[in-house]
Amino acid sequence: MGEAPVEEKPESGAAKAESAKSETAKSETHEFQAEVSKLLDLMINSLYKDKDIFLRELIANASDACDKLRYAAITEPDLLGEDAELKVNISIDKDARTLTIHDNGIGMNHDDLVQNLGTIARSGTEAFLKKMKASEGDGEAVADPNLIGQFGVGFYSSFMVASKVEVFTRRAGDDAGWHWESKGRGKYSILRDDAVARGARIVLHVRKSEADFLDPLRVRHIVSTYSDHISLPILLLGEDGAAETLNEGSALWTRPASDISDDQHKEFYRHVAHLPGDPWMTVHMHAEGRFEYTALVYVPDMRPFDLFDPARTHRVRLYVKRVFITDECEGLVPGYLRFMRGIVDCNDLPLNVSRETLQRNPLLAKISAGVVKRILSELEKKAKKEPGKFAEFWENFGAVLKEGIYEASDHRDKLMKLARFRSLTSGENWISLDDYTAAMVEGQEAIYYLSGDDATGLEKSPQLEGFKSRSIDVLFMTDPVDQFWLPTAVNFGELPFRSITQGSADLDKFETVAKSDATEASDGDEAQASEGDMDKLIALVKLTLGDEVKDVRTSSRLTESPVCLVADEGDVDMHFERLLRQHQQPVTSQKRVLEINPGHSLTRALAGLVGREGASEALEDAAHLLLDQARILEGEALPDPASFSRRLAGILTKTLSA
Repeated sequence: MGEAPVEEKPESGAAKAESAKSETAKSETHEFQAEVSKLLDLMINSLYKDKDIFLRELIANASDACDKLRYAAITEPDLLGEDAELKVNISIDKDARTLTIHDNGIGMNHDDLVQNLGTIARSGTEAFLKKMKASEGDGEAVADPNLIGQFGVGFYSSFMVASKVEVFTRRAGDDAGWHWESKGRGKYSILRDDAVARGARIVLHVRKSEADFLDPLRVRHIVSTYSDHISLPILLLGEDGAAETLNEGSALWTRPASDISDDQHKEFYRHVAHLPGDPWMTVHMHAEGRFEYTALVYVPDMRPFDLFDPARTHRVRLYVKRVFITDECEGLVPGYLRFMRGIVDCNDLPLNVSRETLQRNPLLAKISAGVVKRILSELEKKAKKEPGKFAEFWENFGAVLKEGIYEASDHRDKLMKLARFRSLTSGENWISLDDYTAAMVEGQEAIYYLSGDDATGLEKSPQLEGFKSRSIDVLFMTDPVDQFWLPTAVNFGELPFRSITQGSADLDKFETVAKSDATEASDGDEAQASEGDMDKLIALVKLTLGDEVKDVRTSSRLTESPVCLVADEGDVDMHFERLLRQHQQPVTSQKRVLEINPGHSLTRALAGLVGREGASEALEDAAHLLLDQARILEGEALPDPASFSRRLAGILTKTLSA
């Protein structure tokens, strides 16, 4: 398809322009980025249930290009020139079997073509490919082509219906125009073409098998279904040159809420969210008074792929007087609401506002406060009226929303009431802090919690035994952010939060409801070790372990397990310390307290050996094995696996040969 591109030395502006003119007829051939090649292969060879999606994506791209030009023209009016009416034209040529989408927006230059149509910069590409392939099922159809928009690969959906795609484009303000062409088979070519007008004209050479996309009725239906919300005219050009407007052409958020249908909300949501599925919740608000703004924002019904990106960037677009300004307005939506998708349109900001000015503008903080207050209020209503649906929301976004408890002191109380948790008694259900406090046992003066990686693992924790036997519920804190908001929140109402793996459990004041088998087995004076013998065992274990532990003491939190590890009062929670280590954060290793269950048959037997002739070596090995057992129960790595194996083998040998 022409000569390979030759690397050129930098030239002056005049020399570069002259050089470009002399090379107008030369064509460059490029290889697609590897990920694009995989994507195009999937587009071309897979059978989709709904191929209409390609036209929606191309129109959405055209709309974005016009938005960008409208914004750029605020400071550079000459960019619009004589073609100031921004629009999208669609034309059909059945004889040539082409479908053309033409916008007069910002357009692209040579580098834009290489960057935008030859590569995929977004990090979600591999995730997109895996998800699409996973949804193929029997290989007959991809389940949800709406995923195309989610990962910023909308242009490439053209190859679902086209055997060849051409792009004629010129960037606003540039003299050079360009012709991009590809059949989607690993290569594309770029040729300079100065006859091209500003904007982008995409010509799809439609396959014979997809000829129904050349039917004007089909095109009208697709545009009215997917793109009616687009805020600039979408015109279908007839053979006689007449233009038919296919969409309403007004910004959806400017219409009264009662005039917007559910289907219109769904399509606008997909347009601004780049997510499949439907909005889980819609918030449409209009504020008037000292300043005026409109917000139309949605809560998705699924997690965006970049939800836990460290940048914590929101995806709510800022408009001023219906002119798109930016989708990266810092401070418009807080990080803990970054899952929201939609727009905020303000009438009181200047059109030529810059990002730097925005960051210092006090009006933006007021808009943000109003939007956040309304979103949290709507979430609160959902939680009360539809607890089942709210549980779905919490599964998706609860871990993110809890970041606000740590960050937003002015909304902390409301966020804590919205928070949901799994607990010792809740099973698979979510409970609120209000639910927890309403069910507390008599005399309980704290909200107990246990931190870990997942609820299933926490349910097996030995530290829960004493709470379970006394019917005291314990919340499971399984999100990393829990370790940050808990010390910040301190209390819920007047009740403090207390980790059950930190400090003394102090459970003796609560009545035991049901005895475990281990406890029942210890009944009877003949089976009980004396208090003195147990004290001697504690002293021996403490002496044997030395600096490996901070202390050794009897436990009221254990009923079935012989030992457990806990953090001393004021020390860092054990799970939090592990979390910091996993993320390579500096943390000082802290010694833990070994707690021993005085009613367990193993510890009673060991206590009975204290002072017996020849038992000292066995007791020393047992002391180390008890500590290693407690470490294993906590999911910690053993510092000396070889010694653990030797001691365990020795005790087993003595037991089996006795």
